[in-house]
Amino acid sequence: MKKFLKVTVNGNTYDVEVEEVASGSKVEEAPQKEVAPTTTTQEEKVTKTEAPSREGSIKVPAPMPGNIWKIKTSVGAKVEKHEVLLILEAMKMENEIVAPEAGTVTNILVKEGDAVEPGKIMVELA
Repeated sequence: MKKFLKVTVNGNTYDVEVEEVASGSKVEEAPQKEVAPTTTTQEEKVTKTEAPSREGSIKVPAPMPGNIWKIKTSVGAKVEKHEVLLILEAMKMENEIVAPEAGTVTNILVKEGDAVEPGKIMVELA
């Protein structure tokens, strides 16, 4: 029985085909094909304005459509690079959205339960 799955590894999503075989059955090797990732990493999606000292200069957008499951920070909080800011539920998976660099949270533009589209700014840092 063949199954089609989506697998996310290091922020990259891959479409995978798997086949269930009975124990003791001979497994035939399928031809290999190279698959390009269907998403980019969170850090590649982060945009900055020209003046890094300006409030809200680092914007953290949604990398994919989904729902805000949990907000793990607050306005005024100092965060380190790669610290989890919020969790975005998409395709029945919890995706950690992290700070692209160290800074202070100046604005949280979403709330738990909100639906977001790719590119929607969710958090701003200074």
